[in-house]
Amino acid sequence: MKDRAQVVVIGGGVVGASVLYHLTLAGWTDVMMVERRELTHGSTWHSAGGMHTLNGDPNVAALQRYTVELYEQIQAESGRDCGIHMTSGLQLADTPERMDYLRMAHARGRYLGMETELISAEEAHQMVPFLDPAHFVGAMWDRHEGHVDPSGVTHAYADSAKQRGAEVHRYVWVHDITRAVDGSWDLHVHDTRNDADLGTINCEHFVNAGGLWAREVGRMTGLELPVLAMEHMYLITDEVPQLAEWRSQSSMPGFHVVDLGGEIYMREEGNSLLLGTYERGGVPWSPHSTDWNFGAQLLTPDLERIAANLDVGFQHFPIFQEIGIKDTINGPFTFAPDGNPLIGPVRNQPGHWLACGVMAGLSQGGGVGLSMANWMTEGDPGFDVWGMDNARFGDWATPRYTNAKVRENYGRRFRITFPNEELVAARPHITSPIHDRLVERNAVFGASYGLEVPLWFQRVGEEPVEHVTFRRSNAFEVVAEEVAAVRGGVGLFETTGYAKYEVTGPGARSWLDHVLANHIPPAGRLALSPMLNPNGRIIGDFTVGALADGLGEERFMIFGSGPAQHYHERWFRQHLPTDGSVHLRVCGPEMTGLSIAGPRSRAVLAELVDFDVSNDAFRFLDFRDTWVGKVPAMIGRVTFTGDLGFEIWCSGGYQPQLFDSLMDAGSDHGIRLFGGRALDSMRLDKCWGSWATEYRPIYTPYEANVGWMVKLDKDFIGRDAAAAAKAEGPARKLVAFSMDAGTGDDAADCIGNEPIWHDGSVVGWVTSGGYAHHSGQSIALGYVPIEDAASEGPWEIEVVGVVRPAVMLAEAPFDPTGTRMRS
Repeated sequence: MKDRAQVVVIGGGVVGASVLYHLTLAGWTDVMMVERRELTHGSTWHSAGGMHTLNGDPNVAALQRYTVELYEQIQAESGRDCGIHMTSGLQLADTPERMDYLRMAHARGRYLGMETELISAEEAHQMVPFLDPAHFVGAMWDRHEGHVDPSGVTHAYADSAKQRGAEVHRYVWVHDITRAVDGSWDLHVHDTRNDADLGTINCEHFVNAGGLWAREVGRMTGLELPVLAMEHMYLITDEVPQLAEWRSQSSMPGFHVVDLGGEIYMREEGNSLLLGTYERGGVPWSPHSTDWNFGAQLLTPDLERIAANLDVGFQHFPIFQEIGIKDTINGPFTFAPDGNPLIGPVRNQPGHWLACGVMAGLSQGGGVGLSMANWMTEGDPGFDVWGMDNARFGDWATPRYTNAKVRENYGRRFRITFPNEELVAARPHITSPIHDRLVERNAVFGASYGLEVPLWFQRVGEEPVEHVTFRRSNAFEVVAEEVAAVRGGVGLFETTGYAKYEVTGPGARSWLDHVLANHIPPAGRLALSPMLNPNGRIIGDFTVGALADGLGEERFMIFGSGPAQHYHERWFRQHLPTDGSVHLRVCGPEMTGLSIAGPRSRAVLAELVDFDVSNDAFRFLDFRDTWVGKVPAMIGRVTFTGDLGFEIWCSGGYQPQLFDSLMDAGSDHGIRLFGGRALDSMRLDKCWGSWATEYRPIYTPYEANVGWMVKLDKDFIGRDAAAAAKAEGPARKLVAFSMDAGTGDDAADCIGNEPIWHDGSVVGWVTSGGYAHHSGQSIALGYVPIEDAASEGPWEIEVVGVVRPAVMLAEAPFDPTGTRMRS
């Protein structure tokens, strides 16, 4: 075994082997994988081997399809039998709501190129006669499902990688990791077969694909990863004579069934049946640390814990009442708090990469490996992997938080999460200083990057609860009132959840000019700017403000999307100069914010400040250090409502006083609190995009209609790619639609990921949508091919299974010239 490599992958499960394989595909061959025992001796070996493409995130679903379709290739390359059974699959719905969920999944599949079909319960029964159609209202058939042999797949990845020059070493335990003087990594390794020290392996990059031991590997570098293993059980029956008869009569090569209501899955296993479940009372395994001596072992089954699920399974699939149980498998799998993998580079640790928390390794391992290899070799994953990027979690994802969220997620594995549903485990976690004041005013809260944020404010005397639905909830009318209060007078919104960064130092201005695509404003002004990656794609959407003290020292504030704080901090720090000329401070929830907006907001502010707030004296996009009442604060004349408004920032200790002062000053002007739902409604009134919906790393600024902010007369990251994209012209374009959302209980607005139809064909997808209460329109934003963007239609959008007429908007419904926010 050599003592140096470009990349070392730690962990010999299916995920680590996939990363190794894809690195060699990308041309990096000085790579090795080390495994402390045999390959697959973590979670992989006891996996049920199921593979499917259905996922609530369409970007993850696309990578899952890639994984499924990859198996034939690695089987051919390696000569290893992967045990591929492409059986297709059924997703069963037992309620109208779950059938709506399948309709939405089927619709997403249209623009992802997936082969799915909605069928009746009776048609599902004809495909798989072992289910009782009386318990279901319908189903979705998916061609790209089945199961594989986990061990065969892992060895196929590894063998194919070795054919391209990679090395695979078993019984090599990485027991410590240290940083070398030159910034590379030293992995301290031990021979577990012969109990001998092997010294160190020096590498430029290492990948934590440690699976059940990912926490332990992370801790070697001071990192506490938000992952936790859960016990998972499935049953294998005695041989089932009816299977032979079914095979002789059916044209299907097999079957794989997910019962959403029963929270169970079922498939063939040779001449037997396999039945697994994600019970609601799931049990964490080894919650604090994982014993290095644990290997290819199983856990003691506890059938009592899954008895309720089995009762449902035996009713829904009566054949289980006729046959015995041959074996019960109970083994641990690791999960992140939201159930998606943790992949990508680690903040502040160049060369340290994560590929862990991949509980569905046979469905997602190929996509994870491809994204990781692209990221490491090209600097970009090549896909929209926000749903898997480890940066979606910050330091607030502590072990106890992770424990609570993983248990919640495990028990919801096959349950619907509605678009307006806020999961309750581990909440409240972070609260702002005015949280109690918002509670007193009947706020309905959501959680954003760990922080409790008000979504809307329920009427006095009514329970502050939102009813979950795919359609319009009990929040609809109240949000309309909040919007009317802002548009007609003044409203107050808490902005503490925004990401906030302070940049100082002699090199601050030139550094910002290099990382942001727009010109950096002079002192006392704000500017809006996208941030691009080297490929000229959007990776950030910011407001940047400049301030200067009396001695001419400049200080800059950057405001951005709260959930992307870790993601953007990682990028900023990766590109900081090494000479110490720039200092970056992440302000976090310690810096709090309040925003007032609406035509009466200027009058409210005037009562609390000692300077002229007229339009001539305090212009749109002005920014200053000052006092609001007795509170030292920064004020920027900007809001995301598209109306006249101001964002006010102060340290947390002052926020309650600032809140009380604004509410007192606004009392004579009819001030009303509003939440995130109203803010979203108002930005849709303006047809404005937002981060993680319209602005993502798969779009160029010219596709996203923000090319006007990109200043090609300066040097910045992605400048050449952006210039080429502008010269070539966009392939697609962000457009807005007004849609017929229906009436009464049938009314449904877009939420995102709905297919856009043009002249009878699916040509694009919705990125976000909702009801713009002020204009009285159901608005959808989305991308369509550039050749269709100027067409008058006919246009339609498929919402909850119904294809609805839509009209492309030539301009924003509210104040298209921006007069309100500039006056």
